[in-house]
Amino acid sequence: MLSVVAPFNASLFTPNSCLSTAFYGNYQEGGTVLSILRPDRECLDTWTSHTLASSAHIIETTRDIKQLVWVEEEAVDAALKAQTRPFGDEFDAFLDTLSTYEPTFIRSDTSLQEVMDNAHHQGGFEVLYRSPKAALLSVDHATAMSIDTLLPRFWKSTLLPTNPIPYVPVPSSRLKHAEQVLANLRFDPVIASIVGNISIPQINNDVRFLTGEDKNSGIISRHSFSSGARTAAAWLKERFEETGATCELKPFLTGFVPNVVCRYPSIRDTTATFILGAHYDSRGSFGSLHAPGGDDDGSGTAALLSIARTIKRKGIKFLSNVELVAFAGEEQGLLGSRAYSRELREANANVTVMIQADMLAYREPGEPPQLGLPDVIGSPIVTQLVANVSAIYSPELHVGFTPACCSDHQSFHEQGFPATQVFERAGPIADPMYHNSDDLSERIGYDLAQLKSIAKVQFATLLHTAGYKLASAD
Repeated sequence: MLSVVAPFNASLFTPNSCLSTAFYGNYQEGGTVLSILRPDRECLDTWTSHTLASSAHIIETTRDIKQLVWVEEEAVDAALKAQTRPFGDEFDAFLDTLSTYEPTFIRSDTSLQEVMDNAHHQGGFEVLYRSPKAALLSVDHATAMSIDTLLPRFWKSTLLPTNPIPYVPVPSSRLKHAEQVLANLRFDPVIASIVGNISIPQINNDVRFLTGEDKNSGIISRHSFSSGARTAAAWLKERFEETGATCELKPFLTGFVPNVVCRYPSIRDTTATFILGAHYDSRGSFGSLHAPGGDDDGSGTAALLSIARTIKRKGIKFLSNVELVAFAGEEQGLLGSRAYSRELREANANVTVMIQADMLAYREPGEPPQLGLPDVIGSPIVTQLVANVSAIYSPELHVGFTPACCSDHQSFHEQGFPATQVFERAGPIADPMYHNSDDLSERIGYDLAQLKSIAKVQFATLLHTAGYKLASAD
């Protein structure tokens, strides 16, 4: 069995390249984007004469490939990184844990255990590729489904697809609308009034329900297989529907909680669709049952709710279709958004812009409020549009790039849709409660004002790009 890990280069995927049918996705290694390919021998022999092959890692194994999993160290602030062991030491300890791991899950939940029972845990793993910041593993399916619960807190995992996927660049035709909006962007006092109506007390209430700080919620964890996530999904659907949206709980993989997809139809006859996303699943400390996810990503999910509630209060109708989507399976490798974005591409959907909100609320004490935009994966035109909107409607935010990558916008970008992300810091992750069971809202650094400022940017970008009418203007 052959696998190739190579620096991403679009020329690898020209129509006449045999590698175009051997693509298994792009993944991060520090600041580098790598492509994983699984060509046959004939294709590999042809490609190794290519100059790009000299920088690739070619992996050959005689063992059966099970489920491939990419694990990587995330971009975190040096002060946080100093609290951990070097990657190599952490990785060796992780492999020790993996070698004796028997897949089980939270005692109060049966969903994942049923998946495990059907997956026939066989044990064993193989390290196919390893670098100072990332690795490619082959593990059995049952282990892969819960490997995120074994990882050190500043790592993340992504399950590779089981079959090759197409490489789909964002065509220039799909960027034209965003380009036009950017070229004509001006301050609009009506939009300023609308986005300023977002309620911080309501954001606080919504975050507290999602984290379980509101004891009436009963949520302990929003891990993608937990009963708390099922509670959150049903609650989110109800709250979005109260604002006039039509919502659907869309399953995507057995055992996982569904995506929550909510739609405000256009008052015009158009297929154009603007999507705002966040992920409502969470991850806690290693070995803990608690995963409140107040910042990651209760903050982004609460931002969506704050926008939805303001849509209702202001009687807004849109000139394009608008979807607010709360994804599940993000912590297992963008699985919910991968499924939904693929569904949209296969339906030839007309997605004009997608913006993902992931971690909006933490502000390092002593730092100004900030907005971080992706420095690697995303559509530069859409990223610039968001930056310019921020300067107009939330000038208090210091805007810059972040190496923290990537959230669900990557799934849409890889399906050829214009997409970007909003994040809480113009720099690496600094939240000391990242992937921690104390990721709550009642703590130092959790800044609801910054969360509102970023939500205003999302909402203003939506209003400028989708177009709108107010009920009073009808």
